[in-house]
Amino acid sequence: MQKISSTCSQPLHSVAATRQIERQAAASLPPHTLMQRAGLAVARLALALAPHAQRIWIACGPGNNGGDGFEAALHLHQWGKTVVLTWTGLPNGEAGLPPDARASRDRAVAAGVPMAAKPPQDFDLCIDALLGIGAKLDPGRPGTALIQQWLALMQASAVPRLAVDVPTGLDADTGSTTSQSAMQPLAKHAYSSWINGVFTLNLLTLKPGLFTASGRDCAGQVWFDDLGVNPVANAMPCARLMGADQVAWPQRAHAVQASHKGSFGDVAILGGESGAATHMTGAALLAARAALHAGAGRVFVALLGQASLTLDPQQPELMFRSPDALDLKTQVVVCGCGGGDAVKTVIAKVLSRATRAVLDADALNAIAVDTQLQTLLKARHRRAFHTVLTPHPLEAARLLGSNAGAVQADRLAAACQLADQFQCVVVLKGSGTVVAAPRQLPTINSTGNALLASPGTGDVLAGMTGAYIASGLSALEAACGAVFRHGDMADQWMIQRPGQPLTASALALL
Repeated sequence: MQKISSTCSQPLHSVAATRQIERQAAASLPPHTLMQRAGLAVARLALALAPHAQRIWIACGPGNNGGDGFEAALHLHQWGKTVVLTWTGLPNGEAGLPPDARASRDRAVAAGVPMAAKPPQDFDLCIDALLGIGAKLDPGRPGTALIQQWLALMQASAVPRLAVDVPTGLDADTGSTTSQSAMQPLAKHAYSSWINGVFTLNLLTLKPGLFTASGRDCAGQVWFDDLGVNPVANAMPCARLMGADQVAWPQRAHAVQASHKGSFGDVAILGGESGAATHMTGAALLAARAALHAGAGRVFVALLGQASLTLDPQQPELMFRSPDALDLKTQVVVCGCGGGDAVKTVIAKVLSRATRAVLDADALNAIAVDTQLQTLLKARHRRAFHTVLTPHPLEAARLLGSNAGAVQADRLAAACQLADQFQCVVVLKGSGTVVAAPRQLPTINSTGNALLASPGTGDVLAGMTGAYIASGLSALEAACGAVFRHGDMADQWMIQRPGQPLTASALALL
């Protein structure tokens, strides 16, 4: 068993692949073995998370997830804990209960585990064994109202809560939720609900839905037990969870005495429109400062519209140029940060001439409504140009001709669709940022928290990505490295400065 962290990358398997692994493992083991192993793993983790808990409420559902709960109840009862076991099958008996789950229920009852029709009024730990990876909260199905009632009671309690395999109501593939009642009420700092005692034990495989969309809030701190089973060769992962061991970092060769600022690449920031009514210079400056502090040798700023700024007093190292003075063939161009409508005057030139480009914000919005620009974007791959798109869900939806809800409902699929459609690297921002590239296994970032839900942090990410490309990393390596580092800086800020907000300007300088 292991606690999942950002240190090591991990393979993620879909529900279908998990079922395949489960079937093959079950065929080679004595009957009921996997459920017994799962129940024991749940009980051990429960004891480790809440060693002093005396009264433990285990809520079991109608399927094999409930069977895991029965097994856990058996062990905790035998270890001297007071276990109160509720089951959605009461008082209707065992009708429809899968054979393994029925066997586990019988074992628990035979061992003297008390069964109750209602949850206890007080408890020190609660275990959610209601619905697993194959079930959804269907309002039309008998028993759903009771499940939702029990979930609400668990979530309202201040005691630690452990979900078996997946939190009830969470889609294990996508991270979407089927009911608002399945959502963990957000802690003061979202994505850190484990501080308030929310845990999930993934069994057999790690599932992608726990790490993106609503998954991070629902799952809290994730643990994993493979139950002694190795994935079968043909059950390929659908994604990877990004870890520090997977990320490539820009390197500066200190031993090379002849190096100079030009040795570490040039980044050009093209955006920051100013007009009669709007002034978005700050977005371009945030991207530029981030690029400089991420290691770019030289950073040029080309503002759009009526901007008259020629010096950044807080970062005088930045060099200001007119858009026409940029060398698009040699510089890494970060285009779109605060670009407004003015970006439409330069985006075609960027797509046609910039050999390396990071396209963000208004650059993406301009491409989404212009089929000619989309054609230019697709052609970049054939010309061996390197491109990274960094959309948030709404920008991704515009590019796909969809809506933000559909993108959030399956973030992995949306990111991969964008990467295939435009033949470039895609960074789909949000909780559990997804990085996808054509013919590559997508990755879900393991770092970051709600402090990044602040204006300008996306501009910082775009600038960092540009700097990483300028250092010599490939577009995919740069995107993964920047995304991971961007989130890790926010995580470190939360640890070192608890309760303090994180602004984009502060992030750019970390």
